[in-house]
Amino acid sequence: MMKWKRFQIVAVLLVCSLLLAACGGGKGDNAGAAGDTPAASNSASDKVKLRIMWWGSQPRHEATLKALELYTEKNPHVTFEPEYSGMDGYLDKLSTQAAAHNEPDIIQMDPGWISDWTSRNQLEALDSMVNLEDLTPSLLPIGQKDGKQYGVPLGSVAFGMIYDKAALEKMGVTPPQNGWTWDDFFALAEEVKPKLAKGQYFTLDYAGNYFMFSAYHYAKGKGTLITDDGKFNIDEETFLEWTKKFEQLRNEGLVPPADLNASDKEMDPTADLLVNGKVLFRYSFSNNYTTWDSMKEGAFDLVTMPRAEEAGGWLKPSMFLSLSPNSKHKEEAAKFIDWFINDPEAGTVLGTARGVPANTKIAESLIPNLPEGEKVGMKLIDATTPDGQTFTTGPEGWVNFIDKDFPLVRDELSFGRTTPEKAYESLKKAAQEYEQ
Repeated sequence: MMKWKRFQIVAVLLVCSLLLAACGGGKGDNAGAAGDTPAASNSASDKVKLRIMWWGSQPRHEATLKALELYTEKNPHVTFEPEYSGMDGYLDKLSTQAAAHNEPDIIQMDPGWISDWTSRNQLEALDSMVNLEDLTPSLLPIGQKDGKQYGVPLGSVAFGMIYDKAALEKMGVTPPQNGWTWDDFFALAEEVKPKLAKGQYFTLDYAGNYFMFSAYHYAKGKGTLITDDGKFNIDEETFLEWTKKFEQLRNEGLVPPADLNASDKEMDPTADLLVNGKVLFRYSFSNNYTTWDSMKEGAFDLVTMPRAEEAGGWLKPSMFLSLSPNSKHKEEAAKFIDWFINDPEAGTVLGTARGVPANTKIAESLIPNLPEGEKVGMKLIDATTPDGQTFTTGPEGWVNFIDKDFPLVRDELSFGRTTPEKAYESLKKAAQEYEQ
């Protein structure tokens, strides 16, 4: 994605590498050769251990661990203490660590968290330490505050749906096509109803799911659920229409019962209801296709999020890498972040594990040689791009509304403990705490 500048201190690097070899260190050039990185705060003889934390699937874990090994091979004085998991519980763990000023040096951040973390001065500005020259410009603003870059985007992804193509074909049902509508979606649910096996369902219960309802709200031309100036913007008629449609699916046995629905764990080989053949459809980001495909090769396909008056899906930064202000090795950590996003060799190792790389030159170099599975994700991005919605994280201070209040309503609806009307009033009341 970027043309690399060569350091003009080759002689110094050569001396350093010889000294390392004499001390039994590994081989390889300093990673600073990958781009414009800050001067190291530690000499090559000073050992540095960087803590790094991310969430993801097993393929992402494996690719990231390989990248860390490669960096240490090239920079023998730097080793890593990786902390990785699934998305569930990640933010809670990270927030607990940050409250104790014990968070990792390098943190993978979701776009929706950046504004809150920067407002609490929990991230370090990276502008002067990381080369952003070849990153896709449209991915940068969400990681910024007051003109400074606190999150470095790692990739871009499209929001759509993944479905069990093999199961639909077995049923004799025509699979959906890009550009399909929400009317098509609910009609397809009725079509497959008599063909579902016992214990099989059309889709997950998305009545109170923030992302899926956002897509429906967008498609109906109602805009974002929260305005940019921090106001509750959920259209009541649209919310009731959505939740009552899922109430009907629930009554007809087209979504899983509440306890089964709650047991679903995305991309978990033993608990993902799509992988286990329990549901036919669920939402997906384009970069996640290869993980599902690795668990049930050739069974799935991606399709655009259904639309109505407008498109329902969107493109977004997949995630960011950020630097802790409490890190004792800020310059070394920043050098690593620069290498992670800008080095072609790192790009090859990481592939599209975090979406299409934000570095445009690396992305262009990868596309011709992408495995077939990763090309499926690219097709979803291409289909979403022309009129996809503009992604927004919402205004500062609404993270708990999205991560806590909405899931509470989701569970209340799924377990039949509330009505669509009461759920709407509950969200409206909860929003008053966050409105500016």
